[in-house]
Amino acid sequence: MNETMMYEEKPKREFMELAGLGQRFFAAIVDGFLISIITGILSRFGGPGLGFGFVISLAYTWYFLTRQNGQTPGKMLLHIRVVKKDGSAIDDATAIIRYIGYYISCIIVIGILWAFWDDKKQGWHDKVANTIVVKA
Repeated sequence: MNETMMYEEKPKREFMELAGLGQRFFAAIVDGFLISIITGILSRFGGPGLGFGFVISLAYTWYFLTRQNGQTPGKMLLHIRVVKKDGSAIDDATAIIRYIGYYISCIIVIGILWAFWDDKKQGWHDKVANTIVVKA
C-alpha cells in the first residue's frame, strides 16, 4: 500500500450498559406523574382535553431527550438515558418518532412488553426510532 494513502479510522463506540427494565419502568412512572401535574395545571387555563395531554407529553419528552442529554427527570433520577443505537445523541426527529412509537406501543401493550425478550431490551418504540436505553 502506498504510504501517502491514509485512511481515517472510524471512532470506536464506547461500551454502553443497557438499562434494566425496572429502571425504565420507574422512570416512566416518575415522568408520567410529572406530566400529569403539568397537564393538570395547564388544563385549568382551558386545555382541549386528551389531545392537549398528548401534545404536552410530546413536548416534555422531546425537550428532555434532545436538550437534556437523553434524560427526562425520571431517567435522571434512575441514572439512565436514551441514545441512538450507535451511542450518539437523540435528534429532534428521533425523539418525535420514538414518542409516537411509545404512544402506540402503550396502546397495543405488546410493543412495550417486547423489551422483556428482546436482546437489546428494545420496545417497538425503540426499534422504530433506532434507540436504546443505557445506564448514564
